[in-house]
Amino acid sequence: MTEIDRINLVHLAIAARKSAYAPYSRFLVGAALMTSDGIPFTGCNVENTSYGLCICAERTAICKAVSEGHRAFEAIAIAATPFATPCGACRQFIVEFGQQIEVICVDADDPSNMKSWKIDELIPENFKF
Repeated sequence: MTEIDRINLVHLAIAARKSAYAPYSRFLVGAALMTSDGIPFTGCNVENTSYGLCICAERTAICKAVSEGHRAFEAIAIAATPFATPCGACRQFIVEFGQQIEVICVDADDPSNMKSWKIDELIPENFKF
């Protein structure tokens, strides 16, 4: 993945954040997932009054891609303010599709505040069936 690809993915994640439905926490999150063949999918968090039913932006993007037949992913960018990394559930969800997926996290209000890891660095002892 080139640096230009990373920057474009980050911009897509920041834009996806604008669609977030977060009336309870007001914590808006956007995600952009890049398939191994270069197709981007975006997602945002969707809250529910019953918090256990909330959907994270990362899982939204992955489900959109999977529902369109994609299973191989190169990277996912997550945009939030303040800067945040994926929750544990999302980490496990991401690693289901590959140990080496790049996770790029960015502060949506300050894109210079960006860090990235391979997913196996964020969840090294992930669950395997």
